[in-house]
Amino acid sequence: MSSADRRTLIADTAIATVAAAGLRGLTHRAVDSAAGLPPGSTSYYFRTRTALIGACYQRLAELDLADFEPGPGGPPALDGREAAATALAALLHRWLTDGRARQLARWELSLEAARNPELGLELHRAGAGFRDRAAAVLAGLGAEEPRVSAELLVAWTEGLLFDRLAGALARSRPAPDPAELAAVTRRMLDAALDG
Repeated sequence: MSSADRRTLIADTAIATVAAAGLRGLTHRAVDSAAGLPPGSTSYYFRTRTALIGACYQRLAELDLADFEPGPGGPPALDGREAAATALAALLHRWLTDGRARQLARWELSLEAARNPELGLELHRAGAGFRDRAAAVLAGLGAEEPRVSAELLVAWTEGLLFDRLAGALARSRPAPDPAELAAVTRRMLDAALDG
């Protein structure tokens, strides 16, 4: 296994650990054990807990941005509002189902970044990249102010994800319906594009 592959394995395992056990469960030893690595492997690559958390942020950003890339694993080319709404609904569905742990870990790590300015820089970089991608999509759909529209769309998306995974609707409607998500994303896109 290459050094890069091992770093990715450690970051992915750390994200899964945070999702399952919270930040209190994130230790170098726990990641070594869960990843099936010899003791000391995680601390060899990420000396401090802060460095390990930073690796989580970088990997989360990489995975989230890859979800926005056209092609395998990402959305299809977006040709009009309907295609954009369908792609966003599919992305939300994936994040609410298969990607649930990733989203839970991201929120847990985001709260830590709010308390630790050093970690907040990584979070800001990841969030800015996500908003840049959303602004580019919205500009392609004719948004008059794509940056402002992207901020709104990302905020609405974050709110929907949180509500369904950890908020008030997490227990009453935990399994998202793709058709319902498509209707919601159409309204979100219409509002973002039409002001």
